[in-house]
Amino acid sequence: MIISASGASALQIHSTSDADFPLVQTILAAHKIGCHHVVTSRNGLKAASVGFGGEIKTWVNDDGQWCEDTALSDALKEPDTWAIALSDDARYLAGTTHNGHVKVWDLNSKGEQCRDYETKGTFGSCIDMSSDGKYIASGHQSGSIYMFSNETGRLIKPVRAVAFSPGGKLLAAAGDSKVIVLYDTESGEQVTQLTGHSAWILSLDWSHTGEYLLSGSFDGKVKVWSVERRACVATHSETDKAVWSVKWLPKVGRTEGFATAGASRSISFYREATGG
Repeated sequence: MIISASGASALQIHSTSDADFPLVQTILAAHKIGCHHVVTSRNGLKAASVGFGGEIKTWVNDDGQWCEDTALSDALKEPDTWAIALSDDARYLAGTTHNGHVKVWDLNSKGEQCRDYETKGTFGSCIDMSSDGKYIASGHQSGSIYMFSNETGRLIKPVRAVAFSPGGKLLAAAGDSKVIVLYDTESGEQVTQLTGHSAWILSLDWSHTGEYLLSGSFDGKVKVWSVERRACVATHSETDKAVWSVKWLPKVGRTEGFATAGASRSISFYREATGG
C-alpha cells in the first residue's frame, strides 16, 4: 500500500497489489489544517504523519485497514516537528524541528523520547534513518548535513579538513571516516573517494596546478594523491605521530615540494610531489 498526503486534511491509501493502484481507503480529518509529511515502516505495519499544526500521529495497519494509535499519538508531543523518518521495524521515530533539534522516540516504549540531538539551531528540512535504526542523517536549510549514532547519542565522523581545488571546481573533504571525498562544486555530486589512511585525516592541500592532493593524518602518514589517476602516488611515514598540517611550497622551476608539521614538534620539507 501507498499512503499519501497532499497538504489537505485527509490521508489517502492506494493498493499496490492491483495494476491500477486503486484508492482503497481515505482517512478523513487526519490533520485539521493539513499534512506535510507521512512515512511508513518497511514492514508495512505502522505509519506516522505530521500536520501543519505540529501534531504527530501514528497509524497501524489492521488487516488492510489503517487506524490511528491514539494513545501513541497523544504521547508524541513535539509541536515544532517537520520532517520524520521511521526505522524499518517501526520501533523508532525520528523528527527534525524548527528550532534546530533532531529528536528520536521509542514507539515500543509508549513513545518515550530517547534522543535529542542539537544541530546548532538550523532548521532540518529532511531526515532519514538507517534500516537497523542505528544511524540518523538530517539535511538542513543552512546546507549542513548531520549524522548521528543512536547507540552512542553522538555526532559521528566529523569532517576535520576541507580544501578547494585551484580552479574551484572540486572540493576535497576528510575527517574521522579516514576517507577523502571529492565533490563537484557545481553539481554538489560526489566525484570519487580516496582511501588509504588508517586514522583521522587532519589536513588537506591542493598543489598549485591541481594535479596533486596532499593529506596528513593522525596515523603519522603523509600521502600524495594523483587527482587524475584517483590514486595515491607516494606515502611518507617518517613518524608514527600525528601530522597536523600539510602545505605545498611555492613552485620553483618544475619542482613542486611541500612541508609538513605535527605532533613530532618538527617541520619536514619534501622537494618533489612524489617524495625526495
